[in-house]
Amino acid sequence: MEKPGMAQFVRSDLKSFTSYPAHTSPEFMREKFGLNPEDIIKLDANENPYGCSPGVSRALKADLSYSIYPDALQTQLRRQLSIYTAVAEERIVAGAGSDQLIDLIIRLVVNPGDEIINLPPTFAMYSFYARLSRAAVIEIKRDDSFDFSADAVEKHITPRTRLIFLANPNNPSGNATARQKIIRLLQTGVLVVVDEAYYEFSKETVMPLVEQYDNLVVLRTFSKWAGLAGLRIGYGVFPVELAEYMLRIKDPYSINVAAQIAAVESLKDRDLLLGRVDSIIMERERLSGRLQQIEGVSPLPSKANFILCRIDNGHAARLAGELKSRGILVRYFNSPGLDSCIRISVGKPVHNEILLDTLVEIMAEVSQC
Repeated sequence: MEKPGMAQFVRSDLKSFTSYPAHTSPEFMREKFGLNPEDIIKLDANENPYGCSPGVSRALKADLSYSIYPDALQTQLRRQLSIYTAVAEERIVAGAGSDQLIDLIIRLVVNPGDEIINLPPTFAMYSFYARLSRAAVIEIKRDDSFDFSADAVEKHITPRTRLIFLANPNNPSGNATARQKIIRLLQTGVLVVVDEAYYEFSKETVMPLVEQYDNLVVLRTFSKWAGLAGLRIGYGVFPVELAEYMLRIKDPYSINVAAQIAAVESLKDRDLLLGRVDSIIMERERLSGRLQQIEGVSPLPSKANFILCRIDNGHAARLAGELKSRGILVRYFNSPGLDSCIRISVGKPVHNEILLDTLVEIMAEVSQC
């Protein structure tokens, strides 16, 4: 409990600040429901159910450099990422997850009182870091199909607009934005950050446009396709001059030795990892088809490694709670536009089958209430 009077040291605008609603940990489930971690089916955080590549595990066991600070310039990693993305390495900056890069971009270009344009429902960290930096968050809400109006974005641009954030595919809805609409945003001249965290699952990218538009930043992560969520490693492709500024202001050793090794090994083993991605895509389509057969559950089309489902009759929160009590974790968002939905990460087929059987059972129970 906070000591009396300690709030006097806290910024006034942060006294009511709310934390990011992180996923439920296996440790919590053990304490709350008495479930063993190995019995929990974890489909709430869009993690890769197949984990990292064998090459990563071998390299982390063999490496003896953990007593030495990591390479602050990320030399080998940026070189390998240049090959993977087909862009010049001087454009690339890696970070402790793409979250850190979102934070640094905002710190670099946004002054207190400046504006960022956000397109909710979307990834919460855009507004989270913007508010931390005392930016004004201009929210242009998506419609019922989770699309947004480019006209509305243009109308809300002012001389104080510094950034437009766009998750593509969007999280948590899974839909992609057409390239022509992204080009229209770029033509406004505002710095546009396209977050391609799920690129490997959608196979759609605006990366080739970085040579054409000097106001485009593309973010990606190793968390999803490469199974490195726990090591926190992501990267961004920037205009060259902006990349130089990012390297100046980032923490010098923000990516630890293990994360750099793991990322490089993942890129070496990308054929295996991308084969797993293709398996997840196939399972996503199978799972979506099965979900459509459950009365009261309406899955939305997705180009990511998750499926957002609308749940009839206001049962979404209860459904998520019932699943949790049985050791199956899905994501419920108690927020506007999402309070009638759950998001299901695509797991292994055996786990998805357990989920489907349990959903049928629970939906039959709640429909009788």
